[in-house]
Amino acid sequence: MTLTDGRRFPARVIGDDPASDLAVIQVDGSGLIAAALGDSQALRVGQLVMAIGSPYGFQSTVTAGVVSALGRSLRSYSGRLIEDVIQTDASLNPGNSGGPLVSSDGRVVGVNTATILPAQGICFAIGINTAKFVASRLLRDGRIRRSYIGVSAQTAPIHRRLVRYYDLPQETGVVVLGTEPNSRAQRAGLRDGDVIVALDGQALAGVDDLHRGLSDVRAGVRSELTVLRGTERLQIGIMPEEARPTN
Repeated sequence: MTLTDGRRFPARVIGDDPASDLAVIQVDGSGLIAAALGDSQALRVGQLVMAIGSPYGFQSTVTAGVVSALGRSLRSYSGRLIEDVIQTDASLNPGNSGGPLVSSDGRVVGVNTATILPAQGICFAIGINTAKFVASRLLRDGRIRRSYIGVSAQTAPIHRRLVRYYDLPQETGVVVLGTEPNSRAQRAGLRDGDVIVALDGQALAGVDDLHRGLSDVRAGVRSELTVLRGTERLQIGIMPEEARPTN
């Protein structure tokens, strides 16, 4: 690993999490000063922030802007949504990813991750609170545990008559397109065309809600799916298993 002052140190990957686009790298060196970490929950729209990185190879480039919005969601390369993303107009370009987003008091409040092309001034950073959580799990376990039931699915509207009849809080749900052989979903009896509308009583408006619901705490713990099969509402018990690594 090469630092901005030209020093080189051996480094190795402790773990990575494609679902949040984050990784932890251990650098074997001395005389290194850690950046102070802030609190992304304390950010406010309009607050001044600066992005530091090496866009197009121009090392130690600093761009400034403001926090444009908070609580955004951004889809990662693995297909999962990254929650509580910071939107900023501090200019980001290829080479900025992984660099810090810094508040005016010099604390790191985010990890720069993406831009929207060809739009200008629409850039995103993973909140440092999310990064702290992911890093702590990667340091502890070398990976992030998430639970998994083994369905291919998509978000789909629910017939308005069923919404009214069952007094559903959402007009969309998770329609099952298929189940993996010998998966927990197949063994629980889920069928193609079933619409999952709740997990342990929590309403699901779509696939992203199902991803959020299948957190690490559910792996190996019996849960209950509320499913619409035709016009019938069913309660199906299922025990999510730990998701296989995506990389």
